[in-house]
Amino acid sequence: MIPSADSPPAVLLIGHGTRLAAGVAEFHRLAEQVQQALPDRRCLSGFLELVDPSVPEALESLWQQGFRQIIALPALLLAAGHVKNDIPAILNAFQAEHPGLEITFGADLGIHPKLLQVARERIASVEAHFEPDYARQDTLLLIIGRGGSDPDANANISKITRLLWEGMGFGWAETAYTAVAVPLMAEALERTHRLGFKQLIVFPYLLFAGRLVEQVSATVAAYQSRHSEVQAVVAPYLNAHPLIVETFLERLAEAERGEARMNCQFCAYRYMSL
Repeated sequence: MIPSADSPPAVLLIGHGTRLAAGVAEFHRLAEQVQQALPDRRCLSGFLELVDPSVPEALESLWQQGFRQIIALPALLLAAGHVKNDIPAILNAFQAEHPGLEITFGADLGIHPKLLQVARERIASVEAHFEPDYARQDTLLLIIGRGGSDPDANANISKITRLLWEGMGFGWAETAYTAVAVPLMAEALERTHRLGFKQLIVFPYLLFAGRLVEQVSATVAAYQSRHSEVQAVVAPYLNAHPLIVETFLERLAEAERGEARMNCQFCAYRYMSL
């Protein structure tokens, strides 16, 4: 596609990147769905690490193709260091080196009703593993977030847990993280075990396959081996879904209207003393 003077801005979908081929393939499938939903736009993907093309390489490709307006959308669930610092630094540096180029940065997917609907579907999909007398009020729900040093992003996982808990009617729900933030998964599993629930659903609030999804499965398997009296199942992570594509389209429209917002109410970028 060679852009004309009235061509809409190109769209750059920015992924994190993973060494796991399945995760890269899932990202590309989602990117293809976004492109199909935007037949009049040029959509390209770039990655922060581990996968080519890098974000600067993807930007250079769009520049060489003649695009002078680009909307960059982070394919990341929540705004933490990558969205608040790393990606803007890359975009700003590239724009400064290419006079005449305008890059607009969209918001992360965030806490969105459509993503919560996908989460509910993924959780409900594993309930058939339990006995016929299964009841949600007798079941514990454990939501797993990536975890990091940004308190806003960690707190948002807790908010997602609460919304799913109250919305689906589980007996109890807890939040845990794969790294950095506490409680970590293994610790949370042992703590919640004391509550006495015999049925446990673990939901990784993660977008694509990767080492974190593998880590969740391995940690739950180790817990199950120690506690055979509990039936623990891992729900599928979010992955590509039409509602996720719709959320990206909303973020694109917001960016084009100049309405892209990110949650930074309590983050270190605003209050350095926290």
